[in-house]
Amino acid sequence: MEREQPKIPFVGLHAHSVAGSVFDGFGYPQEHMDFAYSNGMEALALTDHGNMNGMSYQVLHARKMKAEGKNFKPIFGVEAYFVPSIHEWKQEYDRIKEDKKQARKVINDTDKVETEDEGASKSKSKSVINSSGHLVLVAMNQTGLNNIFKIVSDSHQGDNFYRKPRLDYELLKRHGEGVIASSACLGGVYAKDYWNNREEGDAAVLQAMRTTTRKMIDCLGDRWYGELQWNNVPEQHELNKYVIKMHEEFGIELISTADSHYPSAEAWKDRELYKRLGWLGKSKTPDYLKSELPIDIDEMGMELYPKNGDQMWASYKKYSQECGFDYDDDVVYDSLVKTHWIANERIEDFMPDDTVRLPGFIIPDGETGEQTLVKESIAGLRKMGFADDQEYVDRLKHELTVINSRGFSKYFLTMKAISDTAGNHMLAGPGRGSAAGSLVSYVLGITQVDPIKYGLLFSRFLRSDAKDYPDIDYDVSDAFGLKEILAKEWGETTVVPISNFNTLQLRSLIKDISKFYKVPFTEVNPVTSRMVKEATPKAKAKHGIRAGVYVPTFEEVMEYSESLNKFLRKYPHIKTHVEALVGQVRSTSRHAGGVVIGEDLDKYMPLICSGGVVQTPWSEGMNVRHLEPLGFIKFDILGLSTLEMIQSAVGHVLKRHHNIENPTFNDIKKYYDDNLHPDKIDLNDQKVYKNIFHKGKFVGIFQFTNAGAQRLARKVKPKDIIDISAITSIYRPGPLSAGVDKSYVKAKKEQSATYLNDIVEEVTKETAGFMIFQEQIALLAHKLGKNVTLEEGNKLRKLLTKKGTGKGAEEKEDIRRRFVEGCIDKNIESEAAAALWRNFEYFSGYGFNKSHAVAYSILSFQCAWLLNYYPDCWTAAFLDKEPESRKEAAISLAQKHGFRIENININTSTAQWEIADDGKTLVQPFSSIKGLGNKAVDQIISNRPFNTVEELLFNAKGTAPSKLNKKTLDALCRSGALDNLVDDRFNGCKHFWMSCVQDRPKNVKKLEEKIKEHCQEQDFSIEEKIEHVSSLTGIFPFDLVMTKAIRESIKKYVVPPIGSWDKDLGIAWFIPREVIPKLTKNGKPYWIVKVIDDSSSTTSIKCWGIRDHDYIHLNRPYAAKLDYSEDWGFSTRSITHTFKLLG
Repeated sequence: MEREQPKIPFVGLHAHSVAGSVFDGFGYPQEHMDFAYSNGMEALALTDHGNMNGMSYQVLHARKMKAEGKNFKPIFGVEAYFVPSIHEWKQEYDRIKEDKKQARKVINDTDKVETEDEGASKSKSKSVINSSGHLVLVAMNQTGLNNIFKIVSDSHQGDNFYRKPRLDYELLKRHGEGVIASSACLGGVYAKDYWNNREEGDAAVLQAMRTTTRKMIDCLGDRWYGELQWNNVPEQHELNKYVIKMHEEFGIELISTADSHYPSAEAWKDRELYKRLGWLGKSKTPDYLKSELPIDIDEMGMELYPKNGDQMWASYKKYSQECGFDYDDDVVYDSLVKTHWIANERIEDFMPDDTVRLPGFIIPDGETGEQTLVKESIAGLRKMGFADDQEYVDRLKHELTVINSRGFSKYFLTMKAISDTAGNHMLAGPGRGSAAGSLVSYVLGITQVDPIKYGLLFSRFLRSDAKDYPDIDYDVSDAFGLKEILAKEWGETTVVPISNFNTLQLRSLIKDISKFYKVPFTEVNPVTSRMVKEATPKAKAKHGIRAGVYVPTFEEVMEYSESLNKFLRKYPHIKTHVEALVGQVRSTSRHAGGVVIGEDLDKYMPLICSGGVVQTPWSEGMNVRHLEPLGFIKFDILGLSTLEMIQSAVGHVLKRHHNIENPTFNDIKKYYDDNLHPDKIDLNDQKVYKNIFHKGKFVGIFQFTNAGAQRLARKVKPKDIIDISAITSIYRPGPLSAGVDKSYVKAKKEQSATYLNDIVEEVTKETAGFMIFQEQIALLAHKLGKNVTLEEGNKLRKLLTKKGTGKGAEEKEDIRRRFVEGCIDKNIESEAAAALWRNFEYFSGYGFNKSHAVAYSILSFQCAWLLNYYPDCWTAAFLDKEPESRKEAAISLAQKHGFRIENININTSTAQWEIADDGKTLVQPFSSIKGLGNKAVDQIISNRPFNTVEELLFNAKGTAPSKLNKKTLDALCRSGALDNLVDDRFNGCKHFWMSCVQDRPKNVKKLEEKIKEHCQEQDFSIEEKIEHVSSLTGIFPFDLVMTKAIRESIKKYVVPPIGSWDKDLGIAWFIPREVIPKLTKNGKPYWIVKVIDDSSSTTSIKCWGIRDHDYIHLNRPYAAKLDYSEDWGFSTRSITHTFKLLG
């Protein structure tokens, strides 16, 4: 498209994007920049509301434009929220807070949405507490940019942040160097003077604006500009006249701005809908957004796209005439041209400083990072006893050379500092990802896996010719806790969590837009429910994926879903909006584990506050990489619940077997280091392999909670860590779809592998002749190829997955040629070499990282070791850490492996699962009761034992304990925790519940009255008890359902539980827990019945041919003749003829 050639020079110095002005700006910064360039502009400022979240997009796209030969200057800025004095605001806030009635009305009048309310900002302030004006700031140079970073960072912290991030004159003056400011829009600082004084007349408005002007000039001098805007809002033109008056009185320069909010003239309607979606479902939607979308742009009365000078002049002429206002054309013309002069003469052509920011305090005074890293690495090598082993010495030298030559010494020292801090407070994992292949990481204590022992490659982790920073993922038992400790010790502006920006997704977007256009939910819901399911098979086929999970892209769903296409053909306007809005920002959240670490980060990036937490303005992850290109390195600190389980299990071991009543973390850490650390534990202990992996005794074993992985382990019968690594590498969608699992099991069983030569055998023998690990490709390419380096071999892993032509294809072909030549030199025939290369290509689609597989397999073995030698301690820890959604299945699993579960008891249970003296009984904790808070548990434990209900209900003064409210007592009573307090005054538990809980007495006398009042009540029914216990504790009370007579009957007729299905018998017993009605594609009803037995987790039975009179009793035992297949699971054609109610 040919660029516009406007006659009037102009640059937009006020613009918003979706990246930082959520539900107000529309379109990402790069879209705005591309349009501005094509529209004839040479530059564009980005000034989002209160943040600079879009600056990373701006910088990266400016680099791209420059590489394409496009001369376009990015201008960095923010439209900040301004109050004259934070100190005076705080005094007023405290005064109002003392008046409870006024405080409720003013202070609590907050609607927590990330949405700019134009109407609220462009009117008279109802309260000084919630009032702020807009102020546009742009950076003239790097000094100014750093000052704006500091202004934004400070505005998001302390008293500066109240509903919005705010600055005042004091902050502006302190950090005003290199900053240009303008008075913004109808919500700006001059506008606030106008709105708050207009009823008192011109003199009052002018007086207020003169005060503002003097203070701004005091802060900024000639870098303060009055801002004019052009639309058909009469008040805008009144404000323009006042701003021009300040120009005449004080000599301040004027600029005109487009205040652009969307990236092209045609995008206005999508932006209007996007704004409305931001308020959808909110209780305080502004009146101006409750109406339908405007029909055309004239109804809007403004055009907010990146206009060029000619378009700005046309807007001025059009809107001033429509509103009946006359201006001096020369003044307006100068205000347009002035923006071009500012952009080119006052604002330097610069890009933000992208110097890598890592902490300096990790390096001792007088040393360089390289010197410290070498010193610490050698000390670690000596401590581990490898200082005289030449293989280790040479490997360490090589790694240090690569690390230091690429300038990564500070990164590794920072990781060591994180690891050292973690080691004082919590358990860390053996390693994660390719970092386990680094000897430097091992000797520094960052990882716990000896890479040489397991043949792990450093080049898989870090290549000398690569450009990216290393990426070490660090597992700990409490990631949130570690990040808090680091922030406390190193400073909140040194350790900063990374932001995530959530976007509008297809399913919810279709629902919301359809709701806006009043399309019936009954028409929309079937489409959104089916569309992904319809698109997935076709999308998988396009990519050649035969098995496993695949989530189709937005484009694939739009292309392949028949239901969605039919719906969008009927509602084409919805399709237009969906295509424009999908992927726009919806909200801000935090990265699961990522933090940036560097000193005084608030000076080098504009930190934001989200949910009360200071975090980065830019993100780094799967979809975007915006931190590293700007000099900020991500550290991933990830929480792993398995480490919590190990820590808890070791605590139980120390209590039960080492007589340490209350083990400290130091006690736990010492036990771990002495017994479980990968360098100390016997990873070849065959008792563990046989008892756990061969027999399938998997209770919470890391990576083996899935039934498929368990079956594969039983078939493979692993004997060492590499075997476990192979199993976990194979048990993924790619290898499973290729049938690698079946071939591998066969090869392991028959020991039938044949090898092309000794090198191939050396590399693949540990995996029965198969290529399972990515490192095997690298090693084979290096050892068989002609002059193929190990780094080239690792690079090949990525090259093989890329298709098409270009540099990558040329590199791949060069390595292929040298590989075949080398094979021939080693007496491998060319056809065999070509076949091996094809095997590389095939394998590259599913190969797995050996370093990660080994590290995580060691973690699996640690779990298995604890289960084998301390089954009670491990199982108690497992039950403690399983989430509520899996609690019932976890308890069933514990029972399956021989543990008895003791019911919750008000006098014996604690906050966690405990082990009874017999070692086979696990005592259910208070934490198993849904809805029971920690404070209530603490109060119970600190005041027991309770011999009577009076001692529980009333304290020494005869009043109720503060934390034992009605809700708490109800949960305790109905779960059975209070059964031992039901004495002979009560006819049963329901009488007790009514008297003591449901109609709770206030004192002892009232209790006696309540007991008499409810004396007609007896015990809970069987149905009630089943429902209470199962819903509140996650344990199904089989003893209430499976009577002695029923158990004897199923034993007599040899009816197995459904979890022990015998296909020859074809019959099983079970207890239905839930019936889910469904319809077939033909509209015929069927049921999915969720059932349990006394030994395993939930199983589903599909019941076809349902009739009106069919009925299943929940929580009652049944025997049934069933059909079973691997594909469909359990099913039956007629519950009338095949289901038999027992008892």
